[in-house]
Amino acid sequence: MRINGHGHLLPYPNEIPAFMREKEIFWIDEDRKFMRQKNWQRPVTDPSFFLNEKLEWMEQSHVDHAVILSLSQLYGNGLKWEHMKRALRFQNDFNARIQQDYPKKFTCGFVVHAGFTQGALWEIERCVEELGLQVLCLPTHYMDSTGRWNVIFNEETEPILELANHYKLALEIHPYDGEKFILLENTAWRFHLIWMLAQCADAYHFYTLNGLYDKYPDIRVCFAHGGQLNHVNLGRRVQGFDGRPDLFEGKSRPRKALGHPNIYFDTLVHDVYSLELMIRRQGGTDQIILGLDDPYPLGEMKNEHQSSYPGKLLDLAVEEEIITRKQHTDIWSHNVVRWLYGEDAARFYERVERHLVVD
Repeated sequence: MRINGHGHLLPYPNEIPAFMREKEIFWIDEDRKFMRQKNWQRPVTDPSFFLNEKLEWMEQSHVDHAVILSLSQLYGNGLKWEHMKRALRFQNDFNARIQQDYPKKFTCGFVVHAGFTQGALWEIERCVEELGLQVLCLPTHYMDSTGRWNVIFNEETEPILELANHYKLALEIHPYDGEKFILLENTAWRFHLIWMLAQCADAYHFYTLNGLYDKYPDIRVCFAHGGQLNHVNLGRRVQGFDGRPDLFEGKSRPRKALGHPNIYFDTLVHDVYSLELMIRRQGGTDQIILGLDDPYPLGEMKNEHQSSYPGKLLDLAVEEEIITRKQHTDIWSHNVVRWLYGEDAARFYERVERHLVVD
C-alpha cells in the first residue's frame, strides 16, 4: 500500500453549518473558488480539496490510503468559547464521517483547543470512544483564555498529553496562525515559507527539552513539514544547552531525542539534501513518513510549472542513492502505519483489508 501521511480535505460548501459563515469563522464560496474567514481568503487551487475529486486524484496518483488532518483554519484561536467548541465539533464530526464512510481510503484526525483544558479532554474522549478517531491534531502554538500565545508543549497542556497517552494516540503537530503573534507584515508568503518552519522547531524544542517522549511513551508524535528547522538547528541548541546550563536545569539534552522511536517527521522538505540531513540526524528512515500535504501548492502535486508530482522527492532520493528501494517502500507504507498505531499495527491492516474484501 502507498499511504499518504499528510493530506487535507475540505467540506463541500453546503456541508458547512450556517453559523460558521454568519460568525465569519470559515466558509467556502458556492463556486468553490475560495475558502474564507473574516479577514482572510485563500484560493482553492485544486479540485481534490473535495471528497469525490480527492478519491479520483488518489486513484490517478496511485495513493491507496491517506491520513486526513484537521484544517488549520479551524484551530479556533481567538474565537469565543461557544463558537470555537461548535466549529471544532463540526470539523471532528466531518472527519469521523469521512473515515467511517471510506475506511479503506482514509484515516482521519481530530482537533481540540489546548487553551480550554477540560473541554479538550471531553472532546478527546468523545472522538476516541464514540467516533473511533486515533490521530490528535494539535497546533504548534495556541491562544489561551487570557489572549496569550503559548507553545503547545507546556505544563498547562500536560493533562491533554496524559489522556492521549492513555489512548495511545498518534499526534500531528502542525504550524499555523504565525502572523497573529509574530509582528511582521505578511508579505512574500513569509509565514508559510519561513515562520512555519520556526514554529515547528519551537514546538520540537520544548517537546524534547522536557523529555516528553519518555514521560508519555505511548504517544507517537509527528512534526509536519519535516520539522525542517529542527535538523538544521541541532548544533545551535546543543551549544546553548552546554553554554548556559543555568537556563536548562532539569532539562533533557537535545541530542537525546535523535532517532527516538516515538518521534516522527514527514517527508515534505522539498529537496533531497534536506531529506538526507533528516535521515542522517535520525540515524535512518524508520521515523520518517510520506507526507504530500495535498492539495496545497506547497504540497507534492502534479504541476509542470513546479516540476512536481506526488512522491517525487522519494523517487529522487532513490536515484541519488540517499535511500534504498526498501526504505522507499517503508516510508510510503509501514512507517506511516507504525506512527498511527504503534505496536498494534495489525488494527490498521485488519480495518482496511476487511473493507477491501467487502468491496
